[in-house]
Amino acid sequence: MRIGLGLSLVVACALTTAHATTDPTAAAAPRTEFVAPAAGTYQLQRIQGTPDATLLDTAGQAQQLSRFLHGKITLLTFFYTYCVDPLGCPFAHVTLSDLRERVLAQPGLAPKVRFLNVSLDPSTDTPATLKAYAAQFGSDPKFEWSFLTSRSVAQLLPVLEDFGQDVSVETDEQGHAARTLHHMLKVFLIDPQGIVREIYSLAYLQPDVMFNDIRTLAMEGTPSGAPMHARGARHDQSAHTAAVTR
Repeated sequence: MRIGLGLSLVVACALTTAHATTDPTAAAAPRTEFVAPAAGTYQLQRIQGTPDATLLDTAGQAQQLSRFLHGKITLLTFFYTYCVDPLGCPFAHVTLSDLRERVLAQPGLAPKVRFLNVSLDPSTDTPATLKAYAAQFGSDPKFEWSFLTSRSVAQLLPVLEDFGQDVSVETDEQGHAARTLHHMLKVFLIDPQGIVREIYSLAYLQPDVMFNDIRTLAMEGTPSGAPMHARGARHDQSAHTAAVTR
């Protein structure tokens, strides 16, 4: 676990003591010029496995994390409900909202995909807070979008370490982890077997790229006449590569 990271090394969410409410539709960021290859013409690397843990859903019920990381193509992001950085959590959620519409518009794809958001600050993001936050994005019976939190920061830290999710941690007078303060924005693409296949940093948090990656995973095992190649260029250019290599 990397704690106490310098702010120059993270895309830090702007935190406020007032826990300001953010309009999830207001975030925007410039797009990197990157032409997404056609879905199904490449293969995504198998980067790492995923951990299990006991977390809490928006009703306060205990849930195994592994339940949300297997059986479907999953996009996972760690977040704060009160992040106000336009290039942080709000931007990630706008991107996910865009992707949800694309997935729903693709025949047969929605039942194969889920989104999962896990709070980085269980001290503030209680199940009730998550429920109210999730309501901002609406719901669709044809699409699974879940929000989870944990009972404590101490229970959450092993999950973050296993994912390679960088954070800085505030400790109490006894030296115990009390709150996570900043994090590097990442979105994890996980296949139905629970294997991380892509990790998107801010530069590649683009709906065209992510949608084609989702469709590529959905096509795995399906015969296709398109030539396949392994795609590694994005990993070579991304700062997260070393952090997630096990």
